[in-house]
Amino acid sequence: MNDLTSANSTASTSDARAPIVELVDVRLKLASAAGEVNILRGINLTVRRGESVAIVGPSGSGKSTMLMVMAGLERPSSGLVRVAGQDLSALDEDRLALFRRENVGIVFQAFHLIPTMTALENVAVPLEFAGDREAFARARKGLEAVGLGHRLDHYPGQLSGGEQQRVALARAFAAEPPLLFADEPTGNLDGATGAQIVELLFDLCARRNATLLLITHDTDLAARCERVIHLHDGHVIGDGA
Repeated sequence: MNDLTSANSTASTSDARAPIVELVDVRLKLASAAGEVNILRGINLTVRRGESVAIVGPSGSGKSTMLMVMAGLERPSSGLVRVAGQDLSALDEDRLALFRRENVGIVFQAFHLIPTMTALENVAVPLEFAGDREAFARARKGLEAVGLGHRLDHYPGQLSGGEQQRVALARAFAAEPPLLFADEPTGNLDGATGAQIVELLFDLCARRNATLLLITHDTDLAARCERVIHLHDGHVIGDGA
């Protein structure tokens, strides 16, 4: 191997594991009738490209709020939030929407499908908004990847819960984002169906080399990830395998 090849290989490896999410002393305070509430109390966290990270903790510990901050859906009161090299505080709402469209896929516990649109249309919508002329072809490919090539023209009400979550996964991955957030993605599913969705989720992330941040109360599911972040009362109290 010559020096140039060696240097390129080293750079490529370095880039592959470079930080994709950086939180530095992130705090979030919200006003309430009872006074100011501290939701996040100085979060410091770095996630590298291609990692799978579980976020665990009791209800009210700040897990979903931290995810919303990382996705640019909630602005922190203070601190640095840098995602895919972009300081999110520097973006207005329109630029944040564009940033999410290009960099972030989100899967929620509730499927959030549009009931009056078919599975194909639900997956194609974000691609159409992005001006993708191949939106429907890519949506079809995405649905085929999650085993729903035979359900393209079905509406959410005609699909089982597991099938609806598969549509949600296809939609989240449609634009091939480098970062996927999943908030209790199996919470509304029975055990067997949830297990199928988990396998599909990890398989899709591996195939796309996507970074996964997964909120869960399931310790077995958390153990599937490379790292487990423990939150309590707005603090990171543990970070390890």
